[in-house]
This record gives sequence, structure tokens and C-alpha cells, in this order.
Amino acid sequence: MGGPSQSGHDRRARVLLSRVTLVLLASYGPTASTDASGQDSSRKAVQDVISSGRIPWARWPDFSRYVDDLRHLYAAHTDSLIWFDGPFLSSGGSAAVAVLRSAGEHGFEPRDYDVQTLDRVGSQSVRAPLDSGERVRFDLLLSVNLIRFLADLKFGRLHPRAFDREESDTDWAAVLKQALAGDSVAQLVAATAPNLAQYRKLQRLLTRYRALGADSTFGPLPSTSPVYPGAEYRDVDQLRRRLAATGDLLTDTSGGPSGQYSEIDADAVRRFQHRHALRVDGILDAATFSEINVPFRQRARQIELALERLRWLPPVGGRRFVVVNIPAFQLFAFDSAGGSGVPSLGMRVIVGQALDTRTPVMLEQLRYLEFRPYWNVPRRILVSEILPLLQRNVRYLQDNDMEVVGPRDHVIGDVVSPEILDQLRLGELRVRQRPGPGNAMGLVKFVFPNSAAVYLHGTPRSELFSQSRRDLSHGCIRLEDPTALATWVLRDQPLWGRQQIVAAQAGRSSTRAWLPHPMPVIIFYTTAVAAPDGSAWFFTDIYGHDRRLDEALRAELASP
Repeated sequence: MGGPSQSGHDRRARVLLSRVTLVLLASYGPTASTDASGQDSSRKAVQDVISSGRIPWARWPDFSRYVDDLRHLYAAHTDSLIWFDGPFLSSGGSAAVAVLRSAGEHGFEPRDYDVQTLDRVGSQSVRAPLDSGERVRFDLLLSVNLIRFLADLKFGRLHPRAFDREESDTDWAAVLKQALAGDSVAQLVAATAPNLAQYRKLQRLLTRYRALGADSTFGPLPSTSPVYPGAEYRDVDQLRRRLAATGDLLTDTSGGPSGQYSEIDADAVRRFQHRHALRVDGILDAATFSEINVPFRQRARQIELALERLRWLPPVGGRRFVVVNIPAFQLFAFDSAGGSGVPSLGMRVIVGQALDTRTPVMLEQLRYLEFRPYWNVPRRILVSEILPLLQRNVRYLQDNDMEVVGPRDHVIGDVVSPEILDQLRLGELRVRQRPGPGNAMGLVKFVFPNSAAVYLHGTPRSELFSQSRRDLSHGCIRLEDPTALATWVLRDQPLWGRQQIVAAQAGRSSTRAWLPHPMPVIIFYTTAVAAPDGSAWFFTDIYGHDRRLDEALRAELASP
């Protein structure tokens, strides 16, 4: 006869683990008696833990940020505990554990919310009632983790200043009381997670890329000299398998003759290159090999970081808004945040150089458009670039249609003297470029006042948009088609149709078009994006923001 089955071992191991967990729970914190005064004793035990701001049997004991929420939650409850009906876990308690179980779907670590412990003890309580001390510890553990998870889901684990959201504005005690009263604990996630089509699509991609990352048979492709369509390539079967897994090989995994890089393979590589902002030519070059060989686990992590960043954004409601994704070098205009997530308008952009003039992440309000704008040269650019050029070429201002101005825009002229150069160095005078087709701002500027003096604007250098990597500016964002964006922004204003917009750009003077209601402009940073068709697009971490965010989330200081 054979030995005990593996399933028998697993069952005994689970039972033993459950018992160990219960012992651990019972070994920490205050106890509660089981006599007639048990409820009062339980209430005092709960109050003692809440007052301490620590729950020693949790993965992350410190919950001082949520002490007031916990105090209000338990003070309003007539019974001493929230999640129990007598000695048994209530339906609301089971739903709350299930909510925490979904943490992984949002890119979180379920263990950060003690899901394993709660699952085991909850399952054990169905078979045998917990004693009052165990119920107190379980109840508090569930309450703390549920509030912590909902807060992370709504605001993100980290709270950057760029988006200025106040977590303290949310009354989590009221949220939970309302859910319990309406028997809607199970709906808390849907009510709290970002109501963005992009967020939901990224969740689906996360599931997919985690599964790919768990498949150890996907190894890196050996890098070779460039492979052109029709050439021999011994690792083509491995390439086809990867391209099929990512949805780029649309026909089947055969792709063509074994050992040959076929035109079918090249078409799949072009789709891959397009999704990764590479030069789309179907050639297996070093850059393409590098992106193909990024492990699927790393792609899944990029998606997790993208979900975290989306949680930082405040709700924009049903308003229209504009998003610039810095590492994608793309702008998208949306009619609303919900729905299908399909943008009304999209275009290529140029952003700040990665080395020293990075475009900042921000959320501001678009106030007005300025047609035929002046370019007021920032002092940093004046000192580091313009003044050295003026010293070598005194006609530089005239050649570039620039002029020197003083206070209140008093025009000095475009001829410089040693005295004027000294005043420019001291900041007493400044330089601006006159409006026109050669102006660095182009023919229209989109103004959303901000401390970094960043704008969306046109550019006379349209040839730069053909480059795949476009971090080329001093920090402002240059638009591929500013007329199209202006038409979309002003479409509800009868005085500003496309014909009037074109005329304003061709006029003789600067003209402003004010928005009756400010429009959100989100300057965002994410290296993973879900396209409208659900496909995954990945971009280079040009500013290193992903690396720093990953380090912060993994650091002990980023713990709840």
C-alpha cells in the first residue's frame, strides 16, 4: 500500500497552521473574559488597543494614522465588536475579508493586509467559535486592515505633493458604518478604487503579465547582430512564442519556416516596436532585443507602479481634461474620465530633457489660450545660453526676432550694448521673442499657471516629432498639432471655431481666449499604459521615476 496522499498532507498542514495562527493571536495584546461582563471587557480591550495605536499581531503594527477612525467606528457600534454575530463571524465580516483578498488585483501585496491570517482564523471560526479574546484581536485586525486597504486604494501607498490630495478629508468610520448598514461591504472596492477605464484595463493586464511572469519557460533571446526579414535566425521559434504571448503575432505561433525570420515575424515585431515606442521597421536590432528580453515580471511591476500613480489622481468627474504622459511623449484629450477610455484626441509631444530640464509632474487648471504669444525667455536660459551667444554675435537678437524689455514690458530694442548686457546679467532687463511663425512657443500657448512656468505650446521645429525619443525641450511641452488641441478645447465656444482659431494664429497681434470653466491638465508619468483596444504599451523610464517609486514602495518607510 502507498503512503498518505499529498492532499492529506496539505489538509493536515493547513489545520496545523490554523491552530498555530490562533495561538499567535491569543498570545498578543489584551484578553477579554467570557463571563457576563464579557462585552464590557471586550469593549475595554478594544479601547486599549486603539488608544495605543499599535496592533502587535499585525504585519505592520503601527496604525496611528487611523486611530481617530477606529475610535469613531467602535464608539458608534452598540456591540463591542464590528464583524461578529455572537461568537461567529458575520456576513459583513466575511465580505470584509473577501475585500482584502482582492488586494492583489490592484497591485498590492495581500500579506501587507494580513490576508492569510484573517483567512485562516475566519475559516477556523466557522468550524468552532472563537473565544472572546480571539474575537477582539481578529475584529481589530480586520478593521485596521480594511481601513488601511481602502485608504491605499483611494489615495495610493505614497502621497506625492504634485497632486495635493488630503486623506484626512475622508471619514473612514462613516464609510464603514454606511456599508454595514446597507449590507454593501462587498461593494466597497468598486466605490473606492479610481473610476478610470485606464485603471480597470491595467488591472486586466496585470493578471495577464503576472501569469506570463510565472511561466519559467520564457527565457531571454540571445542577442545577435541585426536580423532582417528573410534572414536565417535560429531562435525564431522562441521569438514567435514570446510574440504570440504578448498578442503581437496575430496568425499563429508557426510564423513561417523554422529557422527563418519571415515577413510574418517582422509584422509581429513591428507591432511590438510600436507598443514600445521603438523605431518601427521590423528589424531585430539591439534596441528591439533589449525590450523583448525585459522579463514579464518586470512588465508586471511596471503595471503595478502605473496603478499606484493612477490612485494619486483626484477625481475629475464628468469634466473634459487633458493628459500628457511624459515617458510616452504623448498627449491625450478626454471628454470624461469614465466610459470606454478612448481619447477624443491624441498627438505626439516633446518634453523636457532627461539630463537637466525635466518636465515636472503636476495637476493644474487650463485657464486660457494665447494666440501669437511672446516667448519670455526664462532667466536660466538667458544666462546659460542667450548671453554667451550675444557675446559672440551682437546681432543674435535681430537674427532671432528677439528684443530687450524692461519693467512693464517697456521695449528697449534689439541692439545690445555693454551696459545692456550688464543689466541683463543682473536681471534688471530681460529678453523676449516676438510673435510669429518662428517663435519658440509656436502660434498658440496653453496657459495653466504653475510655479514651474511650464506650458503646452506649438513649435516651429516640427521635424523633431519624427524622432522616437523626444525629451528635447527646456521643460515645457511642445505639441505636434496645437491647432487641433485648440479646436478641441474651445469647441463649445461659438466665437472660437476652427476658422477663428486659424485667423487668430495668422493675425498681427497676440489674442487670448479665456475658458469659461478651467479645464484639468494632468502632466503624468507612467511607463505602462493600456491602449483603448486593451493592449499593453511600455515605455522607457527616462527620468528614473519608476526606479525611485519602486524603491520607495519596497522600503520599510513606505509600509502602511
